[in-house]
Amino acid sequence: MHRYKVKGKRRMRLKIQKSKRLLSALVIAFALLFFTFNFSLAATAEAKHYTELQLAPLAEIKLPKYERFVLQNGLVVYLMEDHELPLVNGTALVRTGSRLEPSEKVGLAGFTGAVMRTGGTKKHSPDQLNDMLEQRAAAVETSIGEANGNASFQALSEDLETVFGLFTEVLREPVFAQEKLDLAKTQARGSIARRNDDPDEIASREFRKLIYGKENPYARTIEYVTLDRVSREDLLNFYQQYFHPNNLILGIVGDFDSKKMRSLIQAKLGDWKRNPKIVKPQLPEVLPANTGGVFFVNQPQLTQSSILVGHLGGRFDNPDYAALDVLNGVLNGFGGRLFNEVRSRQGLAYSVYGYWSPRFDYPGMFIAGGQTRSDATVQFVKALQAEIKRIQAQRVTPKELAFAKESTLNSFVFNFQDPSQTLLRLMRYEYYGYPADFLFRYQKAVAATTAIDVQRVAKQYLKPENIVTLVVGNQSAIQPPLTQLAAQVTPIDVAIPTSQPQMKN
Repeated sequence: MHRYKVKGKRRMRLKIQKSKRLLSALVIAFALLFFTFNFSLAATAEAKHYTELQLAPLAEIKLPKYERFVLQNGLVVYLMEDHELPLVNGTALVRTGSRLEPSEKVGLAGFTGAVMRTGGTKKHSPDQLNDMLEQRAAAVETSIGEANGNASFQALSEDLETVFGLFTEVLREPVFAQEKLDLAKTQARGSIARRNDDPDEIASREFRKLIYGKENPYARTIEYVTLDRVSREDLLNFYQQYFHPNNLILGIVGDFDSKKMRSLIQAKLGDWKRNPKIVKPQLPEVLPANTGGVFFVNQPQLTQSSILVGHLGGRFDNPDYAALDVLNGVLNGFGGRLFNEVRSRQGLAYSVYGYWSPRFDYPGMFIAGGQTRSDATVQFVKALQAEIKRIQAQRVTPKELAFAKESTLNSFVFNFQDPSQTLLRLMRYEYYGYPADFLFRYQKAVAATTAIDVQRVAKQYLKPENIVTLVVGNQSAIQPPLTQLAAQVTPIDVAIPTSQPQMKN
């Protein structure tokens, strides 16, 4: 009997404990609900429209400490210490580019940049190079783009000397293994075969041809026939023409001691012979290939149209670049004229854009476009044309100007997200002959831009009468037809030219 009484008391205590826990849980839940409700009321009462938000003034941005020096062989070096992480990154910019390759061998520069790394060096085979880097979680990469060559490395601080040695081997002693060139060509053939799969890619590629001319280096494309003409000897010759210490800018950032880094650079690159015959290459001339017209690529499988309109543009060093960038802010983004009018009010597209897109040392483009339903194609193009003319005719409002300038200035900080990005920017400015403080001059010019400036540059640089229009879409589904835009619509054939396979070199 006593045992049952004990068990009963235990059960009672357990019930009481459970009740207390349940009561406590209910109290806490009620308190949280009450707090959340009150917080929600307060948040609702204090919520403001995005146009009423007050942004804190931008903090002054300063460049991290760095040093620049030149080796006796002409190699320009930038060093920037950053001890936050035990990592070191390096980049070499080479004064070369695909725009300098012969027109009959389009693809040569790209193959040179790729196989320079994948083909191994005189001291290490491709597999040996890969294994040594993988064991250290390091990387060495090379490439050649439109206007420059690029070689880079990433390494842990403790592996810096080894990885930097491999990096300099790739720079100085590539062997361009034939089998790696063959592999790169095979991959390129696959890319050529697939290049018409994406309508936006078609539009971008063909629009550049319409603006620059299909034979211009800024618009020409690699074809089977040009690919077949590229040999290993061509890669060696292209490399030997441009890869010299007095034709490079090297930048290194990370966890290192600058004095020791100087010694390492001198040991690995100081005896690299300069080429006294290096001259600044003659850049290709850029003239507008078309000063108007409507062009069309028929893709019957599509249910919407990809549209681009625009004309030849300008360079970053134009004194009006800052005002043109503010103009971009008026046209683009949430709250921009194109978004508000073409997307929101007329409902013609999910995405729409228009911007002045300059380049460092050759004219870029003014380009606008987006995607829309096939049956809204003509209306979409007309809406773009109307907004281009409106920004010339109607001065931007104070609200539009403030929004565009604040957006532009607030995004300025993203130019300095990390030391590597900052150092690469300094190197790029030297590469193209821009002042080191170019970005800060631009920042001040944006802040000083007025509504009068925006209208002036819109009138001066936007050329509605010279607009080139390209549509990639389903011809039978585009109603009304494109002839409502122009009496003559020029078709573009994007069929991929074939060529007979060539014997391996």
